[in-house]
Amino acid sequence: MIASTMKMHLKGRQSCGIKRITMKKGTIIGAIAGDTIGSIYEFNPTKEYHFALLDERMEYTDDSIMTIAVADWIMNDHLLSHSGLEKKLRYWGNKYRYPMGSYGGTFSAWLNREDMGPYNSWGNGSAMRVSAVGFAFDTIEETLRAAQISAEITHNHPEGIKGAQATAAAIFMARKGKTKSEIKEYISHFFGYDLSYTCDDIRDSYRFEASCQETVPQSLVAFFDSKDYEDAIRLTISLGGDADTMGAITGAIAAAYYKEIPGNIYDFTVDRLPEDLRIIVEEFEEKYKL
Repeated sequence: MIASTMKMHLKGRQSCGIKRITMKKGTIIGAIAGDTIGSIYEFNPTKEYHFALLDERMEYTDDSIMTIAVADWIMNDHLLSHSGLEKKLRYWGNKYRYPMGSYGGTFSAWLNREDMGPYNSWGNGSAMRVSAVGFAFDTIEETLRAAQISAEITHNHPEGIKGAQATAAAIFMARKGKTKSEIKEYISHFFGYDLSYTCDDIRDSYRFEASCQETVPQSLVAFFDSKDYEDAIRLTISLGGDADTMGAITGAIAAAYYKEIPGNIYDFTVDRLPEDLRIIVEEFEEKYKL
């Protein structure tokens, strides 16, 4: 009788509309989803954790386009040449010239001028586009080398390179099953970032920043504080900073570590990509699937 009553109770709960969210595995889609969710908060920052997670105003930004360009480079330039990367960044950047949020001023000039070389930037553009590197290689040495190349084509300042390498290293280690403590210790020791605080410690005082040195550590801390992918995205965006870029950085690391992304976030993100960008993402996801 008790068992029968329990079955009826459970059946009643299911019929009341309780829906289990399907989880999906993802690589660079973790970065693209974080970018997309952060897109409407980049210039309208929030300190609220319970912000609207999926909003029809959200779109992919330059962060996603450049992430996909790096993925395209990795899959199609086995030499990992600077010239091959330059071609991919310019091709996709000029094809999608006016994304939501737009490109940074100097990078926009770089897209327009084939004679323009690296411009000594420490901006977080190097870290926002690097996630494919963290998913693609078998050793930390290969990962760091490819991250350096991916950065220095434009962001050849030591801080710009460091931001890209730290992000890629965290993704690589998360993907390889390292613990949060191991990742934190490695990043702190190798790159010198202070990761000793929590999101709650800095949320009130933190403001928009576009440098690697003031966005990459904070994005890492949001990951370290998190319990799953969605929590990581909510934490990093609720710091009130460069939301789309921090979402991309944190989102990639969280996807690598937790090995799953809520299906509603995954589908919402993919549905917003133009077909040609989506094809590159699908090819990369298949080739480097977790």
